[in-house]
Amino acid sequence: MPSVIIIGGGLAGLSAAAALGGAGWQVDLFETRAFLGGRATSWPVAGEETEVIDNCQHVLLRCCHNLIDFYKRLGVEKKIRFYPEYFFLEPGGRKSVLKRGMLPPPMHFAGSFIGLKFLSMADKAAIARAMLVIPKERHRADLESITMLQWLQEKRQTTGAIERYWRQVLVSAINEELDRMAASHGLQVFWLGMLQSAHGYEMGIPDVPLCELYSKDALRKLGNVTLHGRCPATALAVLDGRVSGLYASDKLHTADHYISAVPSERVGTLAPFLNFDAAPFEHSPITGIHLWFDRPVTDLPHATLLDRTVHWMFNKSEGRYVQLVVSASRSLTKMGRPEIIDLAVGELAEFFPAVRLAKLERAQVIKEMRATFSAKPCLEALRPLADTTVPNFSLAGDWTRSGWPATMEGAVRSGYLAAEAAMRAQGGAGRFLIPDAA
Repeated sequence: MPSVIIIGGGLAGLSAAAALGGAGWQVDLFETRAFLGGRATSWPVAGEETEVIDNCQHVLLRCCHNLIDFYKRLGVEKKIRFYPEYFFLEPGGRKSVLKRGMLPPPMHFAGSFIGLKFLSMADKAAIARAMLVIPKERHRADLESITMLQWLQEKRQTTGAIERYWRQVLVSAINEELDRMAASHGLQVFWLGMLQSAHGYEMGIPDVPLCELYSKDALRKLGNVTLHGRCPATALAVLDGRVSGLYASDKLHTADHYISAVPSERVGTLAPFLNFDAAPFEHSPITGIHLWFDRPVTDLPHATLLDRTVHWMFNKSEGRYVQLVVSASRSLTKMGRPEIIDLAVGELAEFFPAVRLAKLERAQVIKEMRATFSAKPCLEALRPLADTTVPNFSLAGDWTRSGWPATMEGAVRSGYLAAEAAMRAQGGAGRFLIPDAA
């Protein structure tokens, strides 16, 4: 039975453990912290013994085939609820709904798209023109070297179309502003999520805190996987061009293969023999704002909020507890907690008048400063592959070349690719990655 040591208990490390554990490998998973999930995790509410909150609302789409496969391996797929409608709200509360109709893709949104109130006819005509060329344009060779904003301007998009549609969808999906985002990522999101299939856009939201998805009980379904929690990895030993062991908690641990699933900035310390330069991998922050009111303020399950700082609202408990998300939240990084809460409550009241009558009972602000890498132009070629120059050492992480930007799907894809690299290194064959539809 081959053995593997995986360093890092985020989604990349967990998915590699799921793949190799399911293939009969002996897996030892080392995680510095007491919890799993990495940046997709939950925190105890201050002053509450049993209540936990997610650091930020994490969502997936039906087109995230590898993430859904990973949830099935964990046995938690039924804890994800999918929604077939997107609610767009304007200040003042006017609502528009985007959902599929009877036509086949890529025309399945035609009926509801025409009825979107927040876009003018000129906006809709511009968006339709751009959508129609995405199937062909997504193969352009220069998309990695230009920004999404440049592509949209090239396609003569109106200001309303850019700000109220393209920006609203893409900044949330990729956690980067349009003028910083490689066009290749933006077109990929719209092709796979909105155009390629009739169901790919459906949004999945966990019904439980994230920590319940990546629990020790779930790990038991993965095969021969042993978790070493609160066990920080410090260095890899190398002998004759191969990794010979991992130093963790002052002990040397050995295996046939080793997978690093740590953030890009930690690779240089853990594996200096790779000479990896993490400098090009800048970070983009996300801010999660949790608000508890004394009464319901909305009956919508979720909504995207237009023209304001806050991008999304998620109804977590009968309209009394709502979670707000600000993606690429650089404007909030230097703001204090009270200022952010005042901003969030003030903006929320513009969309939901019931907020003005409600009492805010408590609030939490969680800034994830290193939420994702910045999906900027010309970075793709610098993202390393799973295979390295050391035969029994592989890399995983949403920052590696997974074929996706920094998303949960990208993290799982990277874990599956690292598991495939481990299989090849041991002279075997295994296919874990589910390819995107052509």
